[in-house]
Amino acid sequence: MDVRRAAERYPGGDPAAGIESRHAFSFGPHYDPDNLRFGAILACNEERLAPGAGFDEHPHSHTEIVTWVVEGELTHRDSTGRETRVRPGDVQRLSAGGGVRHVERNDGDAPLTFVQMWLAPREPGGDPAYGVVRSLADSAPYPVPEAGATLRVRRLDAGERTTVPGAPYVYVHVVRGRVRCGEEGLGPGDAARLTDERDVRLEAAADAGPAEVLLWEMTGD
Repeated sequence: MDVRRAAERYPGGDPAAGIESRHAFSFGPHYDPDNLRFGAILACNEERLAPGAGFDEHPHSHTEIVTWVVEGELTHRDSTGRETRVRPGDVQRLSAGGGVRHVERNDGDAPLTFVQMWLAPREPGGDPAYGVVRSLADSAPYPVPEAGATLRVRRLDAGERTTVPGAPYVYVHVVRGRVRCGEEGLGPGDAARLTDERDVRLEAAADAGPAEVLLWEMTGD
């Protein structure tokens, strides 16, 4: 188990423009050859957009982009003609395929926080695709077969326990609350990278509020 703390994330974005980013993996000017990916995951970015702020149209290719809104409302537009409002509890996926352009904005009156994860597909290219699942149920699998990965969200009340899925690679990201993953305590923004671990317990702290955790199971092939 490799634990990475929220304070270790690379800062990014443009605070003067209302964009604050925290990157869990090597990103942009923060190049770290020892932190390029884990399993299929290339990026896990915590993004905070002030009202009216956003990312102007920009390109992606050969990437599966999965977004989880924590608070606020995300406006998404892309070159396939899609325009969507994504809200807390929704999971959005943009398959970039051979190339796509998109815009991400906070068009609301309240601050927006979301977690965006980039995964490497097994096969590059193809046509872009887009989809949203509204109000993803607790523990329900959200498969991304193109990357050999499955996302689950676990919402735990104080003191509640569950078992981390066994897989060649598992990425644990704490959205809110405090949990214990095996012997390690994790707080908001912390992550644990598990390789070939089995029967690891995840427990929400008894003296804290409810916890929300994103779990990626990955085959590694």
